[in-house]
Amino acid sequence: MFTMARQAGRYRGGIIRMLLIAGLAGWLLLNPGAREAAMAAGETSQDQLDQRIHDYILAHPEVLMEALQKLDERQREADAAQVKAVLSQRADDILRDSQSPVGGNPQGDVTLVEFFDYNCPYCRQVAPIVEQAMADDPKLKIVYKEFPILGPDSVFAAKAALAAARQGKYLEFHKALYGSRTRATEATVLKIAAETGVDVPRMQTDMQRPEIQALIERNTELAQALRITGTPGFVVGDQIFPGATDLATMKKLIEHARAQPK
Repeated sequence: MFTMARQAGRYRGGIIRMLLIAGLAGWLLLNPGAREAAMAAGETSQDQLDQRIHDYILAHPEVLMEALQKLDERQREADAAQVKAVLSQRADDILRDSQSPVGGNPQGDVTLVEFFDYNCPYCRQVAPIVEQAMADDPKLKIVYKEFPILGPDSVFAAKAALAAARQGKYLEFHKALYGSRTRATEATVLKIAAETGVDVPRMQTDMQRPEIQALIERNTELAQALRITGTPGFVVGDQIFPGATDLATMKKLIEHARAQPK
């Protein structure tokens, strides 16, 4: 999933660079010094000015690279500031949404929030790592954010899991879906639900509840606000980190969050 995100990022980056080149050309065109130089040389036509701009960029490519680097730096700073504001302003939605399933210690001193999709192979890869981190840390709280972005099967699985939560079966069902190592289709979801002791007819009824759809929509909007564009995506403390990771890295992030002033 994050490969798609990286491709989209490169596409956006290409557009930004094209706009920057256009902006640089406009600056050179409108800059009084450039205009005066052109006037002094008797180059008053648009074609002549365009040629001067072209020649300047070719002769001084480092100017363009400096501008691109500065633009990237400012964009990163702006993104970080925006995400930090969202983490602060929407802490209740991120950490304490009463509709979001919870694992580990509900009263834990550090909360690890995971945005995931049952059909994401990287989510499946990191699932046992999250389980191990929870088992190794009695003060860790896990908040599960269903974020089904890989099609109708994923939406069905997410709704089934949230419906199973109404029977107190979320964690068992969640773990079993990942443990199956098969795509979470409607058929496999119903089979796994029955195997984990979920009342399947009741689950199918509860899946239609508007509050379950509303929670998925809320999670999606929240992920977008946090610039989480793929799965898995984690939030811990003031940090957001995308993609699968290893246990040691996850524990370091958790300990970093624990060391922060409350």
